[in-house]
Amino acid sequence: MSPMSPIDRSPLDTPFAALHRRPEPLLLPNAWDHASAAVLAEQGFAAVGTTSLGVAAAAGLPDGAAATREETLRLARRLGRSGRCLLSVDVENGFSDDPDEVAAFAVELASAGVAGINLEDGRPDGTLTPAAVHAAKIGAVKAAAPDLFVNARTDTHWLALPDPAEETDRRLAAYRRAGADGLFVPGLSDPAAIARLCAGLDLPLNILYSPTGPALPDLAALGVARVSLGSYLYRTALAAAVSTALAVRSGSPAPAASTGTPGYATVRALYADGR
Repeated sequence: MSPMSPIDRSPLDTPFAALHRRPEPLLLPNAWDHASAAVLAEQGFAAVGTTSLGVAAAAGLPDGAAATREETLRLARRLGRSGRCLLSVDVENGFSDDPDEVAAFAVELASAGVAGINLEDGRPDGTLTPAAVHAAKIGAVKAAAPDLFVNARTDTHWLALPDPAEETDRRLAAYRRAGADGLFVPGLSDPAAIARLCAGLDLPLNILYSPTGPALPDLAALGVARVSLGSYLYRTALAAAVSTALAVRSGSPAPAASTGTPGYATVRALYADGR
């Protein structure tokens, strides 16, 4: 992939955008409710994202099916106004294929204090939104909310296309021309492929962390600007809840003390300031 030709716009100049231009990658943990976002912010993460899977599952709704617009907006308003950290919101495909509707939703998020969004081209039926349609959404969002960081996600690798490299290049180029501030390729874990993309892009590349993929220092060495945890924390929390319940049921020692499980008062204090 050859370097993309420059376009006539300056990089977004916001505190959240600046986190993508540091020597080390922005590690973005993804929360699913107020408490998970608050405890992550308390650990010093400058920015926190949301996970659409976690938000959907917590509400008993399907992920990626445009079913969680109101839940996403409600959580964004709660977290965006808390002032605890910068917030990026996973908005699936924008909950619509109408660019104007997606832009209107982005304006609502920006008004709630959201710093960025993650906008994906994958569809629940396992296909990809036409690149031109997704690019139109990106352009509409940037026109309506220019200070909102748009992380344009392509699911070419996530959907395991037979030979995704060429389609990935084509889509990333289109999304960049549309005004994206960052580019996201979940499912990509091959170091050589990641390095090739980083060398050919003039926008921050976001990679989804995988326990079986490159570690954070390795991704940094490859040139990755942002590493998202996606639904990993939510799924890990579910596993911890189940294993703890099973331990209690079997009469085994509960792992609370050894894992630093917060007490009732600690969790209650997350809401004490009304934020």
